[in-house]
Amino acid sequence: MKQLFSKEFWQERDVEMFIGQQLRWGVITASVIAFVGGIIYLANHGGGTPAYHVFNGAPEYVRHLPGIFHGVAHLDGMAIIQLGVVVLLATPITRIAFSVVAFAMEKDKLYVVITLLVLSIIIFSIFSGLGG
Repeated sequence: MKQLFSKEFWQERDVEMFIGQQLRWGVITASVIAFVGGIIYLANHGGGTPAYHVFNGAPEYVRHLPGIFHGVAHLDGMAIIQLGVVVLLATPITRIAFSVVAFAMEKDKLYVVITLLVLSIIIFSIFSGLGG
């Protein structure tokens, strides 16, 4: 494989292969993280009986990145599972960001603008908090 930051790399089919590998490794990484978190969670809470008549949502600390990272540092299974979900959600977003770079290196202005628009909409949706 050619150098990642060389002009030849970004002008050939290697970009498609790189983005495909990135997606594949992102999903594999997220799966492994969630699986390890599941094992830890079951090891700590697997013997309890669930109360299905009462709905308890996810605790507050696993709803935000700082709480997730704090829980991961303390080997909390639920936080590790949430980290796997975050990695899974971040995988296609990083693919879009790499696509912007690839289109810019190819000097394809239309696709750069379209991809930046898609990326901005996704980032706005994530950080705006309008969804609830």
